[in-house]
Amino acid sequence: MTEAQGREALDALAVYGTITDAAAALGIPRNTFDSRVRKARLMKIDEPRDFEVDELPSELPTAAELLERRRQQFARKAAAKEARTLVPVRVKIDGPFGLALGGDPHLDDNGTDIALIEEHIRLINKTEGMLAGNVGDYSNNWIGRLARLYGQQSTSAAESWVLVEWFIRAVPWLFLIGGNHDLWSGDGDPIKWMAKQARVSYEANGMRLGLTTPKGRVIRLNARHDFSGRSQWNTAHGVAKAAQGGWRDHLLVAGHTHQGGYQIVRDPSSGLLSHCLRVSSYKTYDRYADEKGLPNQSISPCPIAVIQPDAADDSTRLVTIFHDVETGAEFLTHLRKRKSTRGV
Repeated sequence: MTEAQGREALDALAVYGTITDAAAALGIPRNTFDSRVRKARLMKIDEPRDFEVDELPSELPTAAELLERRRQQFARKAAAKEARTLVPVRVKIDGPFGLALGGDPHLDDNGTDIALIEEHIRLINKTEGMLAGNVGDYSNNWIGRLARLYGQQSTSAAESWVLVEWFIRAVPWLFLIGGNHDLWSGDGDPIKWMAKQARVSYEANGMRLGLTTPKGRVIRLNARHDFSGRSQWNTAHGVAKAAQGGWRDHLLVAGHTHQGGYQIVRDPSSGLLSHCLRVSSYKTYDRYADEKGLPNQSISPCPIAVIQPDAADDSTRLVTIFHDVETGAEFLTHLRKRKSTRGV
C-alpha cells in the first residue's frame, strides 16, 4: 500500500463514516479497504508532521502489472505445450517409408564407434524413403566435477561441438531429442541453436510426432531420451510401461541406458499394436559400465522401423522392426520397388 492509498482510505472513512460505505464509494472490496485503513493507522499517516517528503517511485511493478504479465506468460506457455502434444509432420513420401532411430552417439568419446555412425549416415542418406531421428546425448558434455573426465578422452570440449554440429548437418533429421548430457548445458544449450540453423526439430527430453502420409494416414511416434521404469528382466520395460499406461502410439522409442530392448504391446480395446524400442548406444566401450560392472545388453544403436501405411493399426504389417540398418534399408528398398512395379 502506498501512502497516497492510505490517506485516501482514511479520508473516505471520515467522509462516509463506515468501512462498508467508504469501500463502496471507492469501488474496492471491503476487506481491501479495511486492510488499508489498518495499515494507514499503523503508519500514522493521519498524524500531522512538521515536514513533507515526496513518495519515491518503486522499482517493482504493481500487482495489476504483475497479474497481466503472468496471464500472458501462462498463455504463451500453454500455447507452446499444446502445440507439442502431437506435432504434425506432413510426410511427402508416397507408400512405404522407413524410420532410422538412433541412440546416444557420444561423438567425442574414445569408446564410440565413429566409423559405424558414418556408415549408418551414408545408408540413411542414400536409401529412398528413409527418415531418421536420434534420442540424444550427442557428446559427453562433461560439466562440474565431471569435467575432469575430459582428461580421459582425446577430444577436447571445443572439438566436441565441432563433431556435434557435423552430426546435426549430416542428415535431414526428422527430429532430434536432447538427452541428459546435452541438457547439462542449461538454458544456453548450443544444440538448440545448431538445430535451428539446420532447420531440424529439436526438443529437450522428448517429442511426440503425428506423421501424416499423402493419403491422410497418421502414424504416431513417441520418442524420448528415456521413459521411466526399470526391470532386470526386460530392458524395454520403461517404454512398454508407457504404452500400457495410456500412450496409444504406433511406435515408442527411448535410449539413455545404452541397452537394447524390444516389446510389442497390444491395446485390448482397439487392437492397436505399439512397438516399444529401447535403442543402444554407439558408445561401444563404456568406462562407466566397466566401473560398475554392468553387463553388455546392447542390441542395436540404430534400429530401422519400416512403415507400410496401408496396413491397419492391428496389423503386424504396419510396423516392421529391423535391428540392422543395412537389412532394414534393403527391405524398404524392396517394398518401394514392388510398389513402383505394381503402380506401373
